[in-house]
Order: sequence, then structure tokens, then C-alpha cells
Amino acid sequence: MSIINVLIADDHKIVRSGLSMLISEHPKINVIGTASDGMEAYNKCAELNPDIVLMDLNMPPGDNGLIATKRIKESFPNMKVLILTMHDEREYIFRVLHSGASGYLLKSAEVNDLINAIQTVSRGEAYLYPKATTFLIEDYMNRAAKDEENDMCLLSAREQEVLSYLAKGYSNKEISELLYVSVKTVEAHKANIMQKLKLQTRPELVKYAFKNGLLDFV
Repeated sequence: MSIINVLIADDHKIVRSGLSMLISEHPKINVIGTASDGMEAYNKCAELNPDIVLMDLNMPPGDNGLIATKRIKESFPNMKVLILTMHDEREYIFRVLHSGASGYLLKSAEVNDLINAIQTVSRGEAYLYPKATTFLIEDYMNRAAKDEENDMCLLSAREQEVLSYLAKGYSNKEISELLYVSVKTVEAHKANIMQKLKLQTRPELVKYAFKNGLLDFV
């Protein structure tokens, strides 16, 4: 692995010095500069072209880490930003990722974790500490659940009924007899269901019905 050039941005001089000493002990990581706020970090990126910027979030009175990260990614899209902060709130994590950062690590982490995060981000991969990963999974699951609920809202009560029978293996004729409607009406409901749910095959219908509890609907 080639040498990873790192720029450290933090408003506390003692933190910058400490991180520089710790990181530089690794034979494949080189600290090429430091910055005390976001604006200086951006200017140092233009001057030094680091592989990774180790960025704090709060750096008064200058630009904060979020603003700096966004500016850096807009001007130097191939440059990686790894956030190192004391904040572990859900809100910060999502805002950081939205700004274009490749990783998020807490200052309470072990040195080995920091080295691992730098190496991971340098390979083009994302790095998140465990709690942040949990936040992302929870957010994804909540969004997926809401999407499924929204899909269900697209179907009328009759369409949900028809979908349940289709998923259970009933033919169009059998469904028409159970619901006292014509076969053409059943076929129309089926076509509407497939279109609304963006499904193509009967197995997809069965899978969808199972996931949404429609096998017990009728």
C-alpha cells in the first residue's frame, strides 16, 4: 500500500499535535499539514492535495466541518474526508454523509480504530463506527416500511382482496365466483394491482402478499 497523505483540521492545537504524532507513527501514513478551521482546511487542500482530510465538525469562529467538507468535495471530488468528532447524535451523522464525507469516527475511539478508518477510507470504502451503522440500518428499515405502507395505500380494498386470492393460487375464474364478479373484472383488478405495485409475475405477487400479511386477508 502506498503512503496515505493526511491533512488534520481541528480548532484545538493540542489535538492537532496529538493526532499528528499518533498517526505519523504508522509507516504508511504521513501527516502533510494541519488547519485550525474549515476555510484553512479548504485552502490547505488546494495547496497540499492530501489523500484524506481528517475533519473536526465544530471549529469556531471559522467555517465548520460540514461546510468545509461540502466545499472540498465540490472542488476536489476524489479527495476523501473522514470526520473525527465528539458528536454521536443521529442528526450529525446524516448531515455529514449528505455533505459527502466518506467516514465518521468518534474522538473517543482507540488509535487502532482511527488507523483502520484512515486505511478504509483511502481504499474508497466508507467507514462508520458501530452506533452510526445502527442508525443507518434503522433509518433504512423505517423508510422501507413506509414505502411498503405507501404501496398498500395505492390498492383499494377490493384489489387487496383479489391480490390475496391470487397469492393463494386461486384462478381468475375461481376468484370471480367467490367475489360474484366477471372474469374480466378480476383480470382488470389484477392488471391494476401489477401496475400499481410495479410487479411483473405471479411469484412477485405472492412474495409481496406474504410480506404484507395479505395471505390471511381473506
